[in-house]
Amino acid sequence: MSVHPVVPKPGRSAPPPAPRKPVSAEARGNRRLLILALAVLLVIAGTITLAVVRSEPRSGAVVPTQPAVPAAPVAAAPASLKDSVDHILNEADQYRIGLALADVSGGAERTFGDGNTFTAASTAKILTAAAYYHLVEKGQASLDAPMGDYDAAFQLKAMVNDSNNDSWLLLMDAVGHPQLTAYAASIGVTYDPEQNLLTAADMALILKKLYAGELLNKDNTAQLLSYMQDTNNEDLIPAGSRSGVDVHHKYGEVSGELHDAALLSYQGSTFALVIYTENRDGVTDDGQAEVIRDLTRAVEDALFPVGLSSSSK
Repeated sequence: MSVHPVVPKPGRSAPPPAPRKPVSAEARGNRRLLILALAVLLVIAGTITLAVVRSEPRSGAVVPTQPAVPAAPVAAAPASLKDSVDHILNEADQYRIGLALADVSGGAERTFGDGNTFTAASTAKILTAAAYYHLVEKGQASLDAPMGDYDAAFQLKAMVNDSNNDSWLLLMDAVGHPQLTAYAASIGVTYDPEQNLLTAADMALILKKLYAGELLNKDNTAQLLSYMQDTNNEDLIPAGSRSGVDVHHKYGEVSGELHDAALLSYQGSTFALVIYTENRDGVTDDGQAEVIRDLTRAVEDALFPVGLSSSSK
């Protein structure tokens, strides 16, 4: 059985396609916005991908756990008091030198160099003065008492401020040698006026107790300290001390030994500084005075490092 194709009947044609609806302007605008948004998203995604790739370490690279920071330069530490003093002592090894330093507010004395006794010379006049004032406070002596051609008050000032040896002998006789030894022992010092030997630490202890008010009452302490300024010899510790430091002191010199014993006060802090020197040749020289000044500067650099002029008085 054969199949015949269906032939459209003559005179009838296929229906035309349905016409498209015209696209409105609003629709065209929305389409453009959508395309633009997609483009922006693609750009952002590409940037993020590139950043991630760049942040990844190369194969075999060492990744530091923290960013490298250049090391700050290390400031040189200032020389310690011990280093400074030891250097001066080593440079002046032709002399026997003992140095003691004590904070009057407390604490043990610091000592450098020779800790043995020296002939104390006139530095021991402070001990004699304190012993006589002590008798006055106990009612056993008087500042008005006749003594030599003057009174005791005159002799005390002459002994300390002018370092008058005749005044010293009169006052030691007034106190009595055994009583002077006993008084020294009562404040922790071994002393025989016949030998007149003290260590630098002994003298520092005397000055410390004097300034702290442990030896005498307020008025007598102030009077004795006043005699320890503008003395007949200001060429040792006062000459080495910096401007702004208040200095009370008593120097001593005998048979090759040159000493100074001082109280250094600055901005509420006070230290006793005692420097004993001995020239083994038996004659004092200019080098001993220079060593005392050098040691004073070194000590003050350590004690009072801020706000002081570098120039000496």
